This record gives sequence, structure tokens and C-alpha cells, in this order.
Amino acid sequence: MSRDEAAQLQDAVGDALTQRREFFRTAGVHREDGTYEVSRRGADSAGNSKVFESFEVLRRLYDRLPDEFSADDVGRTGITGSRRHMLVRHFAEHPAFDCGIARRNPLTAEKTGDDAGEPSDEADAKEVGVVSAD
Repeated sequence: MSRDEAAQLQDAVGDALTQRREFFRTAGVHREDGTYEVSRRGADSAGNSKVFESFEVLRRLYDRLPDEFSADDVGRTGITGSRRHMLVRHFAEHPAFDCGIARRNPLTAEKTGDDAGEPSDEADAKEVGVVSAD
């Protein structure tokens, strides 16, 4: 394999490992390093994103939330500011999370289907595994 072919293959693998998915108000990125970033769609500042160690860490955060949850509930895990609202919206928009927006003021989501009724453990929710705010 030539050096140019190897470089093209390396670029293709990197692109395959990094996947960005945009929703109505939020976006999610599976990064090459295994982290998962939630951001406001179209935003480019660190104040509009939250990086988790993995998508599974985000899943565990969601699983620990009550059947009906708001930005305040997300904030109890140590996530602050407008990122709390962004995560409520991301949970409602991403098809991996079976929930929807129940109320807009205050912003509240409600779990439906298989996700509803699972136990919530606020003590464990504090150990979320956030990598950084950018």
C-alpha cells in the first residue's frame, strides 16, 4: 500500500469513527476517542456543549432521571447553566431515549415506554463522568 493510499484509508477510518447527528435543536457527536458530545445545533462555543466519557455515560444519566424530569433534575447531577435545558431537549429528540417534551414552561420531559418506571438513584447520578464543558 502506498503512503497516499494509507493516508486516505486513515482519513476514511477517522470519518467512520466520528459521527455527527443533528436534530431539531440539538446535535450529538460520537468522537474518535469514544467520547460523546451534546451541543446546541449550529452553536460553536463551549458554553453550548457538554462532553461525556461515552454515550453509555449519557445513557446512565438518563436512566437515573425520574419518569418526569426537568432541567433542575439534570442539574442535580452537577451539570449547570443552559446545558441542563440542552440535555432535556437532547433526550427528547434523540431516538435512543424514549421520552418527549411534556411541558415547555418549565421545560419538562416525560419518559414513555420501556424507559418509564425504572428506578431513579440520585446518589449515583452525581457520578456522571463528564469529560469537559467543550
